Amino acid sequence: MKIKSFLAKPYAAYVKKKIQKDAAHAVQDQLAIMRSLVNKAATTKFGRDHQFSTIKTYEDFKQHIPIVDYEQFKSYIELIKEGAEHVCWKGKPLYFAKTSGTTSGVKYIPISKDSISNHIDTAKFALLNYMAETGNSSFADGKLIFLSGSPVMDRVAGIPTGRLSGIVNHFIPAYLRKNQLPSFETNCIEDWEQKLGHIVAETQHQDMRLISGIPPWMQMYFDWLQEKNPGKTIRQLFPNLQVLVYGGVNFEPYRAKLMQSIGETIDTIETFPASEGFFAFQDQQGEKGLLLNTNSGIFFEFIPADEIFNDQPTRYNLSQVELGINYALIINSNAGLWGYNIGDTIKFVSKDPYRIIVSGRIKHFISAFGEHVIGEEVEYALAKGLAKVPCNIIEFTVAPMIQVAQGLPYHEWLIAFEQVPENLEQLAKEIDMALQEKNVYYKDLLSGGILQTLQIRVLKKDAFIQYMKAEGKLGGQNKVPRLSNDRKIAEALLSL
Repeated sequence: MKIKSFLAKPYAAYVKKKIQKDAAHAVQDQLAIMRSLVNKAATTKFGRDHQFSTIKTYEDFKQHIPIVDYEQFKSYIELIKEGAEHVCWKGKPLYFAKTSGTTSGVKYIPISKDSISNHIDTAKFALLNYMAETGNSSFADGKLIFLSGSPVMDRVAGIPTGRLSGIVNHFIPAYLRKNQLPSFETNCIEDWEQKLGHIVAETQHQDMRLISGIPPWMQMYFDWLQEKNPGKTIRQLFPNLQVLVYGGVNFEPYRAKLMQSIGETIDTIETFPASEGFFAFQDQQGEKGLLLNTNSGIFFEFIPADEIFNDQPTRYNLSQVELGINYALIINSNAGLWGYNIGDTIKFVSKDPYRIIVSGRIKHFISAFGEHVIGEEVEYALAKGLAKVPCNIIEFTVAPMIQVAQGLPYHEWLIAFEQVPENLEQLAKEIDMALQEKNVYYKDLLSGGILQTLQIRVLKKDAFIQYMKAEGKLGGQNKVPRLSNDRKIAEALLSL
């Protein structure tokens, strides 16, 4: 055991105890954070506009703070961009995290001096918790790779502005800097394919032990490594590779191919980070769900997903949630976000401690015929289908096919396979049966003669890569939507 892994063990044990203590006091911590946030922001413009001085209880909180998306909150962000101080939180933001919105264009998410620790410490705690749980700390002695955006910052009203992953890169602790790859110069390359080529060159002969990133880009990295080293598995290239850290999308559709590329199964750590905050992480290897980050400057609210577009949706705090309900996740934070709908839906799988799964995106669904199929359901159906008809997929998305030459409309599954299975019709049948099992409205539409069973459209292996490249979203934290209620993405993919 080398010095870094040796020294990390007692710190990891301390962190795990803190995580367990926070989990045991989650409800109390959440209400305390609510009161603290309101008190600290009472003199800001947002606090004055919404009469924070009169808020004493959660009922008061709900009456004074509306639920908003970025467009509805944007006027406050614009004030900050014009140079104003004390707008939504004291002072000015430390950073703007710049992110692409599907309806709002570029979004500027504030990160404050108080909120930066939520991003940095939670990532660190997820790794230390894994060390304490598994006893595996030796990955700290080798090389670590974070497939991230460029750390180069622009400035907006004097505020450093860039991708969240690039911002976080500036906070890698000194004792890990020597372990981190790729180099700073390579990380600054904007073009993903050029950057990936440099990453492969810099890492292929190194002692890689931990790899972190979005699963599809992780797989692309593995593919390029294997192209440069024909006949070798990732395990042969990196004999000490121990753990993959991922977030952003469901890992299951990618798991089989990633592990096949490696040559064996290794540990994984799932995380739930976003520009708005680091919300949850996997705290147990053998348990389903991610531990909600309840003591890190964020007060969470939960709205039943089918009410999110109502004028007066029902709002719950942590003490009021139930298992298995699909909730829209709402945050209030020490970054200065209030009643903010981040666009993700979650479900609680445990209340002791509070663990969640990410079930989808509010705006990513298919309901062309009233079926309201969501991301969790298509991923469940695909997993069931692949269990019956084993094959490796590269990427997929689903769209409604409404205008048909003959017969009934259907859901079209656009899938890029590593190798197309011979029994493709059987795979489609198995997926369809699983989707009917999961969504009764979809089942009723089929049995009622409104829809026919889904159809799979096979795409070229690189179709999704070429699509993302054409959209200017190749690499980084970008991902393809699983579902669309129109055919814009489908038609773009089919035109390649």
